Amino acid sequence: TPSSPSFVVTAAPNSWEVAKTYLVFGIQHIWQGKDHLLFVACLILIAGTWRRILITITGFTIAHSITLSFAALELIRIPVPPIEAIIALSIVFLAREIVLDRRDSLTWRYPIAVSASFGLLHGFGFASALGEIGLPQTEVPAALLSFNLGVEIGQIIFVGVIIAFVWFVNLAVKQMKGLRNVKFEPADWLSHIEKPLAYAVGGVTTMWTVERVTAFWI
Repeated sequence: TPSSPSFVVTAAPNSWEVAKTYLVFGIQHIWQGKDHLLFVACLILIAGTWRRILITITGFTIAHSITLSFAALELIRIPVPPIEAIIALSIVFLAREIVLDRRDSLTWRYPIAVSASFGLLHGFGFASALGEIGLPQTEVPAALLSFNLGVEIGQIIFVGVIIAFVWFVNLAVKQMKGLRNVKFEPADWLSHIEKPLAYAVGGVTTMWTVERVTAFWI
């Protein structure tokens, strides 16, 4: 700028600068990743209670952190297009489970099993985004850890926004009905909207799945 006509580019950023940069990259990626956010939203609908939501999201976090690290360090290499297609298909699967509402299925009884299994695949999706950004060769551990932490922060904020919205609406409904002392669980209010949401999410992600599969031959 006219007031500051020069800028010095450092030869190599220090660990703190790398950590800040890749933390922001991680948050931006999860917020821009509509498929990952829809998957998390479906997990919340299936889990229902505070305890089950915590366990389910924790399983998803641990699983995708493992494959993200392995893929980013090139210990495992898997083609990106099939992974992207399966990620979209995983959301279709959850949407179908919500629509069927079979509470005795494995998905409803043990949502952590589904979140952890598909979380391994989602980790490869995160790794492909990190691969496009690249890792600084002098600060690989700091960059990888910070990116992963950024993804988790973005995910936690997203879950918090959903739960806060549901809590607010549920509180308003209870006040109108005079049920202020009734214990609140997310499933209390989500049960009224979960099927319409599941149909909408399932329709969109089915289209994504078809698009991503057809991209194999384009």
